Amino acid sequence: MLTLKTKLKGLLEILASASEYADLPSRPGEQKSIERLVHHQRFSVEKKVRYDDPHVKANALLQCHFSRRTVEGDLAADQREILLPAHRLLLALIDVISSNGWLTLALNAMELSQMVTQGMWDRDSVLLQLPHFTEELARRCQENEGKAIETIFDLAEMSTHEMQDLLQLPSSQLQDIVGFLRRFPNIDMAFQVLEGDGGSVTVQVTLEREMADLLQSEAGPVHAPRFPKPKEEGWWLVIGDRSTDQLLAIKRVKLQKRARVKLEFAAPAEAGRKDYKVYLMSDSYLGCDQEYEFAVDVKDAGGD
Repeated sequence: MLTLKTKLKGLLEILASASEYADLPSRPGEQKSIERLVHHQRFSVEKKVRYDDPHVKANALLQCHFSRRTVEGDLAADQREILLPAHRLLLALIDVISSNGWLTLALNAMELSQMVTQGMWDRDSVLLQLPHFTEELARRCQENEGKAIETIFDLAEMSTHEMQDLLQLPSSQLQDIVGFLRRFPNIDMAFQVLEGDGGSVTVQVTLEREMADLLQSEAGPVHAPRFPKPKEEGWWLVIGDRSTDQLLAIKRVKLQKRARVKLEFAAPAEAGRKDYKVYLMSDSYLGCDQEYEFAVDVKDAGGD
């Protein structure tokens, strides 16, 4: 059941319980395989589950996807069928969460969308999104002398020669990494709080993508080799009140080079200064989300 206090484990269970997964097949002898998968995952399931339950299978195979644990044969085909509708289901879930005004839960569900796209956990190094990267390479980057390389933007600041010295990869693999870095979304975000009208506050957000190639006109599909079909980038803009964990405004955004978006929410009922945050959240990549603080000064009780 979805509540304000639902955590990642609960979101995953809600996703896996979708009716779209009710018809996943249960093949003879497969229950033992599912049971083994369940017992080696980050999140356990209830002790009295049936391993021929299609929703238990969906949960296990989603967690395998995030852990990058290979499954083969029929289970690999099932995993593909589970992943294909996952983003659509998460969009619907985020709509429900937003209608309840739950900020943290909405942000967590957006991160779950990133995990589905990239096939990794929220706690993994974001560097694992890069081609040819292993946990060992990510660790080497984090232990780099002089400056720890912990984000994709840290790596992008290095010269190709510095990268080669650090990563010790063949030139063809290094070129794949450079190609990824040129495509990874680097978004400049600016915003302006406009005067309220009729007891509301309007925030105008301007987004501009830094294009590594001046001739590049579109962002192109997401680099997501672990997702079973090509995917275009999507973004959410969110305004929230951290002090009350309240989501006040949300918009879905498609972004190529530039976008200008207005978000509106009700002004505070009481006079005084009120602090808020504006978030830019990706549905596809980990490590490129942004958040900024801003304040609204209400002169008179009633929202002026």
